[in-house]
Amino acid sequence: MSRNTLRNLIDLVDERELDTVYKILIRFVREEAILPDEAESLEAARQDRIRGDVLSHDEVWS
Repeated sequence: MSRNTLRNLIDLVDERELDTVYKILIRFVREEAILPDEAESLEAARQDRIRGDVLSHDEVWS
């Protein structure tokens, strides 16, 4: 079994059943696991920091 196999199976699920599939799959995700969009956001923030494209605490609250 691979992730790709599961993705392909999900593509075969009737649209009306997607909510049920979601509820089943989400039970297997660890709470501390980072979701793909969260990982992308963290990487974007790291790159902003490296470039110096950030605001100081005082700038945010002024």
